Amino acid sequence: MRLGVLDVGSNTVHLLVVDAHPGARPLPAHSHKAELRLAELLDARGAIAPDGVERLVATVRDALHAAEDKGCEEVLPFATSAVREAVNADAVLARVKDETGIDLQVLTGEEEARLTFLAARRWFGWSAGKLLLLDIGGGSLEVAYGIDEDPDAAVSLPLGAGRLTAGWLPGDPADGADVKALRRHVRAQIARTVGEFSRFGPPDHVVATSKTFKQLARIAGAPGSSEGLHVQRVLTRRSLEEWVPRLAGMTVVERAALPGVSEGRAAQLLAGALVAEGAMDLLGVEELEICPWALREGVILRRLDHLPEE
Repeated sequence: MRLGVLDVGSNTVHLLVVDAHPGARPLPAHSHKAELRLAELLDARGAIAPDGVERLVATVRDALHAAEDKGCEEVLPFATSAVREAVNADAVLARVKDETGIDLQVLTGEEEARLTFLAARRWFGWSAGKLLLLDIGGGSLEVAYGIDEDPDAAVSLPLGAGRLTAGWLPGDPADGADVKALRRHVRAQIARTVGEFSRFGPPDHVVATSKTFKQLARIAGAPGSSEGLHVQRVLTRRSLEEWVPRLAGMTVVERAALPGVSEGRAAQLLAGALVAEGAMDLLGVEELEICPWALREGVILRRLDHLPEE
């Protein structure tokens, strides 16, 4: 069957269309995305502003038209931290449903972590042993650990690259004092959760998903996207520690000129790097591998698990 997964994230609204059936690897057929940056469209009360709601409705409608054009039999719609934490979330969800017919399912942070972990486990397989997963989104950081398909521990922290950039790094280039303050904040938040993972012992393999980690790995020398999905891409803590001060001294335009860094994500890259560095340091990670699959694939895989075998 042809499935569409509609991901209303903190940075983008992304429709991924795949051809899939139980027991097989889902094959991407089409991708439709629009940058909305909901995490940066919250007003002083923490509500999604009217203009943001209008743009969200229009973007969801466009994505549904794309899903229809591509012949999707079913669309799996979900929303993550930006909608989840908005004070007017219920009103926003009702508006989306009234105007598009789509009933967005709001994932909890833990559900995000668990579904992303499932995708990573399926990608790397059982031979990877005990997995530690890191995922930096626009609104939150997810960490999960386990040896099975369902992790033994999974947490979500409000340390997304978009959220932190909007709230902590107004300058361009960033002010040194702001960078230091954000670094302290990030590490204090992560340190509270370290014990939940260290009690299970060291992982056999550490993996990371998300655009932030992919871009950090790319500027540190990992192969570009043109090399394909199956080329190994790694990020070391040492290279990340070298890049953080360099990113802090750059303007957004200068970051956008780096290999693999998109113009729309360049502003968030410094905050994302601080989160990645803090997580790797506090969790004792020297090197991690980039996983091509993430939350959207996890949602698809979970849906396929519940389809009857033909």
